[in-house]
Amino acid sequence: MQEMSRRNRLFTDSVIRRMTRIAIDYGAINLAQGFPDFDPPKAMMDRLAEVSHTGPHQYPITMGAPNFRAALAKKCGRFMGRTLDPNKEIVVTIGSTEAMVDTIFALTNPGDKIAMFSPYFENYHAQAIMADCETFFIPLVPPTFYFDPEVLEDAFRQGIKAILICNPSNPSGKVFTYDELKLIADLCVKYDVYAIMDEVYEHILYDGNVHTYMNSLPGMWERTVSCSSLSKTYSVTGWRLGYAIAPEPIMERIKQYHDFNTVGAPSPLMEAAIVGLEMPDSYYKEFGDHYAHMKKLFTDGLKNIGIPFTDPQGAYFVLANIGPYLKKGQSDVDFCVEMTQKVGVACVPGTSFFKEDVNDIVRVHFAKKDETLLEALDRLSHIKEKMA
Repeated sequence: MQEMSRRNRLFTDSVIRRMTRIAIDYGAINLAQGFPDFDPPKAMMDRLAEVSHTGPHQYPITMGAPNFRAALAKKCGRFMGRTLDPNKEIVVTIGSTEAMVDTIFALTNPGDKIAMFSPYFENYHAQAIMADCETFFIPLVPPTFYFDPEVLEDAFRQGIKAILICNPSNPSGKVFTYDELKLIADLCVKYDVYAIMDEVYEHILYDGNVHTYMNSLPGMWERTVSCSSLSKTYSVTGWRLGYAIAPEPIMERIKQYHDFNTVGAPSPLMEAAIVGLEMPDSYYKEFGDHYAHMKKLFTDGLKNIGIPFTDPQGAYFVLANIGPYLKKGQSDVDFCVEMTQKVGVACVPGTSFFKEDVNDIVRVHFAKKDETLLEALDRLSHIKEKMA
């Protein structure tokens, strides 16, 4: 048989999604893959019930249903402080994952260099490999996840084509400050570099942290692609409705890849989701308060148990230190599998996110009902004896 692609040797299947399968096999509480166990807004569910009978049910316009894009432009433009053209500057994708893939292919050629911060969401490295790009990693140093400006500029000096930033960050929970983003933006302008932004957690912020849109900074609209989705903001990760926002010259390239990759997003789900995009500002306040409540419940529980962790500024993950529970010579991957089996809680090994050599960190998420989190904390309270 002919040799198959060599790219697959450079990355594995998603460890996050693998841990979900293991959690199902052992009946564990899944704090690995970041999706909630509570319902989306009732208005969206009610509208979906109506749409199931009235339609649409057929192919949409490739770039996304016009009324959905119009609603996206209005909602996103409101928060970005910019008037967006729904016909020229927005494309609807199958989740933000597709938006990122389409963007990387639209902006780069084989052999180009992409920089990203470490820790990083595992998809990013695989996506860069699939595009035959070289990756540069800039360390975010725990526990505050700061970066060294000189190390950052060195990546730019290496001739990178684009920098990929998740803000708020998965898995660290870092929210980049205005000054940090301005520093990055100035380097992008100086070295003629694109910024690819993953902003799916834009409305999940804690303790007064503020989300700044990279495309709002001087000189950055022309070179920024903002990727996001409805998944986190409206608790509909299974609807797979994402989007990219970019200036027309870049968007035309992104649309080409989207057209041949997926044709279009689901028509009935776009129709039903419009009511979510039309939610008043009070929705985002209540949404943020709900996540702040879940964060406090979970992190207070971890403190009581004595499991060290980093306190997130945004998103809904904590990085916990499992060093005291590791057996000699045990990998974090094996630990996570064993913990799923014996403790009944699934998490993700830190090696999935760090370019640096780590083996004592796991990612755990808290986007769950109170009763789910309380049960998970009760199980985690027995981690010492069960993992002995």
